[in-house]
Amino acid sequence: MRKVLPLLLILAVCLLVALGLTMLASTSYFVKECGGEQYSALQKQIISAVIGACACAFFALLNYHRLLRFRWWLLGLSCVPLVLVLVPGIGIEIKGAMRWLPLGPFNVQPSEFAKIALAIAVAGWFATNESGTTTMKRGFLIPGLIIALPVVLIGCEVDLGNALLAAMVGAGIMFVAGTRLVFLCTVLGGAAASLTAAVHFVPNRLERIAAVYHLEQYKDTWGLQQWISSLAFGCGGVDGRGLGASRMKLHYLPESHTDFIFPIVGEELGLYGTAGAVLMFVLIVLTGMCMAAYAPDRFGKLLGFALTLMLGLEALLNMGVTTALLPNKGLPLPFVSYGGSSIVAAMIAVGILINIHRQGVHLSRGDLPVIRKTRRWTPQL
Repeated sequence: MRKVLPLLLILAVCLLVALGLTMLASTSYFVKECGGEQYSALQKQIISAVIGACACAFFALLNYHRLLRFRWWLLGLSCVPLVLVLVPGIGIEIKGAMRWLPLGPFNVQPSEFAKIALAIAVAGWFATNESGTTTMKRGFLIPGLIIALPVVLIGCEVDLGNALLAAMVGAGIMFVAGTRLVFLCTVLGGAAASLTAAVHFVPNRLERIAAVYHLEQYKDTWGLQQWISSLAFGCGGVDGRGLGASRMKLHYLPESHTDFIFPIVGEELGLYGTAGAVLMFVLIVLTGMCMAAYAPDRFGKLLGFALTLMLGLEALLNMGVTTALLPNKGLPLPFVSYGGSSIVAAMIAVGILINIHRQGVHLSRGDLPVIRKTRRWTPQL
């Protein structure tokens, strides 16, 4: 089974990328800023997918222990562009958020790569300080400060979705590494207070939360995307309207090619398409966790867990938003939504997971512990 894990992971990723390119070809035609009839968004996404595949191959071949050696450099370098996007004249502001840096024909979103650097740094800290995991200083305060640095910078970009995701990944590493639950509960309380303050002071966040619980009341304002998203899922039904036959993408559903591409999958491909996409993400999470379990050391186990958690949570949060179960957070659907930074960062995470598996401890059947021996029945004479 262990030999099949990377093949299953690659298969799931390839199917999701193919789904994303297919749906982007269907939706970007009607998005004016994407080039419309020229399919420029599809062309950029194909280029990003190729770059991501090369990055995946590179990190699959690069020994992940080198990431442990350069973990602080990676964290520091990832924070530099997070600061640059906040500088007027350097960062690009789109719809009230400063999240992108111009890089030729592409806009790069540094927060996507900062999440990976954060996972490497926190996993590396707990791998090299195993004896102090349960202490206040080494098990809570220092890793908490490591997590807070990129999370605060991402939050200053008015990107609360990625900030929340990075914080959840960091907290997940702390929990698995063995940080005392008393400390983690304190973190959760502080995070809840910070989130409440952010919702209160950042414009339109409170309305987005209220729109989830009163969707019909806010269907013409803050709940517009999620209201039309619900209609898209309903129109698709079980069988779907057919590939390319979506009505909601015709300038009705904003961001139908990025954050809200999942409802278009539901409308065109129906329940079969959405269930298939969910199944692929479940497969990614299962294979990623198994690869982390086979890692030869503590760093590999924690890093593999963190990257798998990052991909799984991002998909879960996106699906929760598009199905009107969670407030709108502006998170893409990994491998599927339009966005070069998102697909390249996700591919890098997959490459590291494959390398962890390549370096892992592969047990034979005889090395596995015997849970229960079969007792043979012998006739009584």
